[in-house]
Amino acid sequence: MGEEGSGRSCGITRDLQKLKQQAMAYYQENDVPRRLEELLNSTFYLQPADVYGHLANYFSKLAKPPSICKVAGKIILDGLGLPTLQVEISCTIQNLPKYICSVVIPAHFEVPENAPPEVADAEETERHLAVSTALQWVNECMTEELCGLVPSNQAEVDHRLRLFFENKVQEDKERKELERSLEESVPVPPPVILPPPPPPPTKKKGQKPGRRDTLLEKPIIPPEPPEPILHGSMAIGAVSLAVAKTSASLASVPLYMNIASLKHGQEQPSATTLTMPLLMGSVLSCGKASPGKLNLMKEVICIPHPGLTTKQGIELLLEIQKQINRVIETLPPPKPETKKGHDGGKRGQQPITGKMSHLGCLTVNYDTIEQPLLLIQGICSNLGLELGMSLHLAINCAAHELMDYSKGKYEVMAGTYKSMAEMVDLYVDLINKYPAIIALIDPFRKEDSEQWDGIYAALASRCYIIAGAASRSVSKLLEHRNTSTPKSHGLVINHTNQTTMSDLVEITHLLNGKKQLAVFGSTEAESSDDSLVDLAVGLGARFIKLGGLSRGERVTKYNRLLAIEEELIQSGTRGFSEEHNFSSFQEDAEKTPEATATMAEETLGPLDSIFPTEVVEESAKP
Repeated sequence: MGEEGSGRSCGITRDLQKLKQQAMAYYQENDVPRRLEELLNSTFYLQPADVYGHLANYFSKLAKPPSICKVAGKIILDGLGLPTLQVEISCTIQNLPKYICSVVIPAHFEVPENAPPEVADAEETERHLAVSTALQWVNECMTEELCGLVPSNQAEVDHRLRLFFENKVQEDKERKELERSLEESVPVPPPVILPPPPPPPTKKKGQKPGRRDTLLEKPIIPPEPPEPILHGSMAIGAVSLAVAKTSASLASVPLYMNIASLKHGQEQPSATTLTMPLLMGSVLSCGKASPGKLNLMKEVICIPHPGLTTKQGIELLLEIQKQINRVIETLPPPKPETKKGHDGGKRGQQPITGKMSHLGCLTVNYDTIEQPLLLIQGICSNLGLELGMSLHLAINCAAHELMDYSKGKYEVMAGTYKSMAEMVDLYVDLINKYPAIIALIDPFRKEDSEQWDGIYAALASRCYIIAGAASRSVSKLLEHRNTSTPKSHGLVINHTNQTTMSDLVEITHLLNGKKQLAVFGSTEAESSDDSLVDLAVGLGARFIKLGGLSRGERVTKYNRLLAIEEELIQSGTRGFSEEHNFSSFQEDAEKTPEATATMAEETLGPLDSIFPTEVVEESAKP
């Protein structure tokens, strides 16, 4: 035993001697003593805390880069008190876990207004199921899927998220097939055969063909089934955005700069110029849910002149909104009912008072298409603005909400129905009468491709035709590589469901390649998360549609726009795109930034007192 123990001791001694020799060789090759001496000498006159700080910074460069260690989800409430998903990211930094940031993704559901109780209850059930499933995905699976990944590797993160989602889609498909096979195995009683309906009455001699006959001859295309959305899919978009925000936080850069680097394929954000998206601010809502007869205008949208800064544009929208409130408050009360003859009474006009919509603008009671436009026209005249020069308009028609399938026509006003051909004429007449309208959003259902072609041919040189609800989802657009159905100038892009950062980069590249514009839009039920603004700026969107300047979840996004513009001005990276003008709709305008700025100065002279002078001076800096 003694000899055996002695031999083992000699072996350990040789191993230690070998390790010492290797360490000495490493020190000599890397000149560690000299480098430490230089570091200590450079911190000789510093306080001990500073010395430790320099040493920590020095050795931190040798540490592993931060990596994702935990992905956690929570259910929170959005701006309407409805449930939605919040995702938090923690990273391992110098061997210690640390919480980095969180994001909130809005749900894709529309907000049902004046809906029957059974419809509202079904919508609420669907929302809860979608959000709870997304929460389950995040808390049970996402940490395992992404643990150890570097947040700056967005492409790998989105690739893993895409594979995860595809597996969930396959699981859902297999589950439905199993349920279908079980249902088919259960015997079904034979259907009851009903007697054939009686033949239609014969047309009397000399009877003129009515509208019903015309409808029977040309039936409308039935609505397409809604695009299937897998419950839980919002977890994919939320986690992808959260990782992008984490990467930006760790690199100490704004989120929009990180997004811009993803779009341009750069490892580090560059100091290239970025353009601010043009504002689309909703000021009135006169759609199907409004108390008046008018159904056509779900949103009346104001677009400040492109020559204005974002701050000036927001202040202009605020002034118009204030004037609208003032006009509505000063309207006379409605007239009492008066009786005429023996046929009953004639009701007096209903008060044009409005409530605040979930879109952040007033829901107003109007009975004709001209009333809201004349209101804004009169406000512009009072403010010394020329409608169509210093301020432009857009209309969100929301045509999919107007179709009466029993009649096969659009109900533009209560009791007033228009065929699809008549709708084209209506829009052409509207633009002829109000050339300040430079954008129509969803003038038709997505099924009415022939009418989209017709209105595009008639109005493409005079206003933008934009597909919002009529557009497919981002995933479907990327799958088919087709953004031109229906025929339009561009699309409203929402960040919802399984849309990743890589998907948003790809769709903007696809739109740019087809010379189409991207409108980044908020959903109907928004949260207070302002990341949408960074996405719009970083991806170079032409417009941003945030709703009105009311409700905290919308105002916070306008505030983020102001903050980003200020940062770009101070850093000298705020640029101007020649595409950010409406010269194609103005015969006398030139397609140059100088001409646009000159036009803004000429048309906004009377409103100089509204805008702070320092903003104008800052915007003039290179």
